[in-house]
Amino acid sequence: MTTYDVHEQSAVGVVQAVAALQRGDLVVLPTDTVYGIAADAFSPAAVDRLLAAKGRGRDMPVPVLVGDARGLSGLAADVTDQMRELVEAHWPGPLTIIVPAAASLAWDLGETRGTVAVRMPQHPVALDVLSSTGPLAVSSANRTGRPPPVTAAEAERQLGVSVAVYLEAGSSGDAVASTIVDLTGERPQVRRVGALPVEVLLQVLPELDVPP
Repeated sequence: MTTYDVHEQSAVGVVQAVAALQRGDLVVLPTDTVYGIAADAFSPAAVDRLLAAKGRGRDMPVPVLVGDARGLSGLAADVTDQMRELVEAHWPGPLTIIVPAAASLAWDLGETRGTVAVRMPQHPVALDVLSSTGPLAVSSANRTGRPPPVTAAEAERQLGVSVAVYLEAGSSGDAVASTIVDLTGERPQVRRVGALPVEVLLQVLPELDVPP
């Protein structure tokens, strides 16, 4: 287990994080919302380790982060106009979209029921890592039921040696996760209200279903 301060060791930290992910280990990295715990999305064993580290069941599948909006086309069964509109308006940023997953994907993120939750974060360190690894399975870097961390040090206190590399970039601010929009049904629906206000989403998708 090693921690790198990315303000002082950014290049070294990113290289070590990428190497750890490629060998199937877990990494904690900063995002524009809360810190995330990351694993190789295409390694079922690594994803299992992520779920175990969080104390989370397979009934809560892991979202995926991409380093480029064009990566959505390789993950979604079909990139619709709704997806394009949301991505063009709010990626990179605190918006996660749930879409039908491409049938060809060789991964196991949990009980996804044929869907995948995807986001492109707006943090230079996360994007540097993703540019080398490709899509990563990433969840908030906390034990299930505990508050999501806004520093790598907070994540380490919860996750300890289950993580190989911690990338510390200071506080990410308020512990507010991304807003989640489900695009798999007849109407787009907000599944979680988070850092991206619903009012802003409605400007792009006025037909958005917002539960009370």
